[in-house]
Parts: sequence; C-alpha cells; structure tokens
Amino acid sequence: MSQMVRITAVRVLGERLVEITLTTGETRELDLAPLLQGQAFDGVRADDALFAQVAVDTEFGSLVWPGGADICPDVLIHDRHLA
Repeated sequence: MSQMVRITAVRVLGERLVEITLTTGETRELDLAPLLQGQAFDGVRADDALFAQVAVDTEFGSLVWPGGADICPDVLIHDRHLA
C-alpha cells in the first residue's frame, strides 16, 4: 500500500510565496494568495509577520498558522494553478 504524499517542510520566500517540500523529496514554489480567502485567513492575509509563522502540521502534512488557519495538503499538492 502506498503512502499519501504530504508536506514535510515549508519556507517563506516572499510576500505570500512559499516553498514546500513533499514526502517524495520534491520541492515546489507556491503562491498562496489565491487560497487565503475567508475570515479564517484575515490575519494571515493582512500581517506579513503572521504569514511568516506558517508551519507544517506533522500529523496531517498541512500548512498551519497560529490562530487555527490551515490549508489542506491535497489542495497544495494537486492544484497546479498555484505554482
């Protein structure tokens, strides 16, 4: 049985640009701006310092921020429009 691909690391590159590392070893640069919609992301959108606190939830392989905002890894891994 094959494992699901997940995010293992994240690095902020710019304003809303990050580089993610996947369990496959692949890295990708992603513009997260289109995904930072809705009330949960108000602070992340408005505050560069808060955006820079992005981390990887090691249990689920998702991107998370203080305050509870998160992005599903499947969206980040499979949506090629983000690159």
